[in-house]
Amino acid sequence: MAEMDPVAEFPQPPGAARWAEVMARFAAKLGAQGRRVVLVTSGGTKVPLEARPVRFLDNFSSGRRGATSAEAFLAAGYGVLFLYRARSAFPYAHRFPPQTWLSALRPSGPALSGLLSLEAEENALPGFAEALRSYQEAAAAGTFLAVEFTTLADYLHLLQAAAQALNPLGPSAMFYLAAAVSDFYVPVSEMPEHKIQSSGGPLQITMKMVPKLLSPLVKDWAPKAFIISFKLETDPAIVINRARKALEIYQHQVVVANILESRQSFVFIVTKDSETKLLLSEEEIEKGIEIEEKIVDNLQSRHTAFIGDKN
Repeated sequence: MAEMDPVAEFPQPPGAARWAEVMARFAAKLGAQGRRVVLVTSGGTKVPLEARPVRFLDNFSSGRRGATSAEAFLAAGYGVLFLYRARSAFPYAHRFPPQTWLSALRPSGPALSGLLSLEAEENALPGFAEALRSYQEAAAAGTFLAVEFTTLADYLHLLQAAAQALNPLGPSAMFYLAAAVSDFYVPVSEMPEHKIQSSGGPLQITMKMVPKLLSPLVKDWAPKAFIISFKLETDPAIVINRARKALEIYQHQVVVANILESRQSFVFIVTKDSETKLLLSEEEIEKGIEIEEKIVDNLQSRHTAFIGDKN
């Protein structure tokens, strides 16, 4: 008996079919070039509480880890499919929020022939020119594709489509699942149509568990790919055991385990038979090195070994 599609009960977002085609072309083109391709998921998922939503549940994820990791993967020569939450951190741009460049950039003169020239003091936007160059080089080379989601349903459908796009690449495909995906949701059939009224008194909501898509991803959608999940905990005493439990249940390759308070400077890379600590020193922090650079460097080496084993 065929298993039910765990995504089917969630409403398909507008444009999902078109994005599926775009992602498939992107992966096929880079695969034909012999390039490795990584899907980086980033940011949190919004869970609506009403059919015509005014209220929703969300989480604190800014998408910084996913955006910074995407930059590191591009620097390492990967093609990057970036599945990210709308208005969350974006590769290169997240380092320069609008309040920094609005005060630093100024027109250098009147626009001529539709061309606007801007200038800024170099120390007012350190690294801006390099970031702009890196992004535009990736865009011109066709090695970066950004796909946006907002709700949990958006994410689930687009993840499935991305997996189907990358599946033909076999072990050359990597899944770096850094998005903070909701664990609970309200089924469409159980949502009130209109805004929940506060006049009704205290709110009680019964939510269902979101299906764990790591299982169909590993077993069915992209069974030959190199797959990394993330485990964030607040209790250091349980984080390694939780990571190992995930590896046992889902049979994928790596869990990046981290603690809420230290997640930007310290992580564990956990596999079925190893446990590697990655830590930023004070000197590295002062130099502006980010933990994602170490994570990606470590995973790139593991991916190379994985491809060798599969071939």
